[in-house]
Amino acid sequence: MTTLRLAALAGIAALTACVAEVQTVPAATAFTNVSVLPMTGEAVLSGQTVVVRDGVITAAGPADEVDVPRGATEIDGTGRYLMPGLAEMHAHVPPGDNPPRQEVEDILFLYVANGITTIRGMLGSAYQIPLADELERGEVVGPNFYVGAPSINGNSAPTPQDAERMVRAHVEAGYDLQKIHPGVSLATWDHMVEVARAAGLTYGGHVPADVGLVHAMETGMSTVDHLDGYVQAIASDDVQAQVSVGEISLGGLARGVDEAKLDDIIRMTIEHDVYVVPTMYLWRNLYGAPDPDAMLLQPEMRYVSPQTRAGWRQRAQGGGRGEPEDVALYLALRDRILKALSDAGAGILMGTDSPQLFNVPGFALHRELQVMAEAGMSNHEILKSGTATVGEYVASHLGLDGNFGTVAPGQRADLVLLGSNPLDDLAYLFDRVGVMVRGRWFSREEIDAGLEALAAKHAG
Repeated sequence: MTTLRLAALAGIAALTACVAEVQTVPAATAFTNVSVLPMTGEAVLSGQTVVVRDGVITAAGPADEVDVPRGATEIDGTGRYLMPGLAEMHAHVPPGDNPPRQEVEDILFLYVANGITTIRGMLGSAYQIPLADELERGEVVGPNFYVGAPSINGNSAPTPQDAERMVRAHVEAGYDLQKIHPGVSLATWDHMVEVARAAGLTYGGHVPADVGLVHAMETGMSTVDHLDGYVQAIASDDVQAQVSVGEISLGGLARGVDEAKLDDIIRMTIEHDVYVVPTMYLWRNLYGAPDPDAMLLQPEMRYVSPQTRAGWRQRAQGGGRGEPEDVALYLALRDRILKALSDAGAGILMGTDSPQLFNVPGFALHRELQVMAEAGMSNHEILKSGTATVGEYVASHLGLDGNFGTVAPGQRADLVLLGSNPLDDLAYLFDRVGVMVRGRWFSREEIDAGLEALAAKHAG
């Protein structure tokens, strides 16, 4: 392991002189006498030993059956719970060609500090591809990083030829997926699909209005983020006619559900193997006119800059997106759609769209989980959406190594050690003893020191 300075954990160059602790990679690490949430099912396995070597889980089983290798660093798991690290599947790191390195590292640290060991970046830049390689090699503190390409949208790809040019360039550059934003015409979409499929590049994000959710699914949309298009797709024919001419309120849209269409769209989601990244907490903030003063008093606001907080305040002062009663109906319908998708067995992936409005990277994911619970998902379903399901998606849709997201031999050693069982209460995800990323262990003490350094940086 490279030299670790606590201030570097937080990405604050000005504090690097304060810390001189050096850690090295042990021959092996063993979590002993620990209760394991393997996320291969709902069972919790007590009295386990889990051995990690070279970033991979090499053994896992009852403590009396698994030998601790000689020279291994032992981490006592008595009374503690070991689970896979979580994933943020609609993340953002700073865009642009050359953003300040410290700003980038601050955000990456915040993910790890919150037990997030995998992110999918959804607004790509060229520098992010070598950054992902640095993260994989352990040269930067941060999660595993799957990099989405710069988006195809109505401005970047006004013609089918523009979309083809972008897809080919993004494949050559080595991006993991193609991000979609609104404004793409149907002709451009269909040509993009043809080129992307031939090149082996998956695509996901927003559903362009001219394309529609049904056609997007039928033509290989990999992930639908923000539940984009679902409310419109299940509206009755009369309501959809009003939507097409812009003469309907959120409440009218939410009241106009065609139950048969709801059943059909859920069936299609599963039949076409489409994953959904709901970003429920962000939509509550975007539509519900939260009090900016109250939001900015949340404890995690210490870890973002005064400029970011001021920008969020200014944006929130514009108010919500409709009458409160209409907004409540609309958000309740989104909750209902999410629960129906989850109950039917659709692939749900954790994600928040951080650092969007009041979404502090890492911390926002825990607020997202609470909203998912309020929508009716069980704690196990929620945790699976950020662990085992993510590994399945990466393998089947990105065509990359999906050996992570469960606690089992051969899996990537992305782990979180907790003091309490999160299946009992999702808030216990904050009761972290430490976080492991590809076999690199970060103790609670190191994480807390890094957070405090970051808070001091933004204390203005």
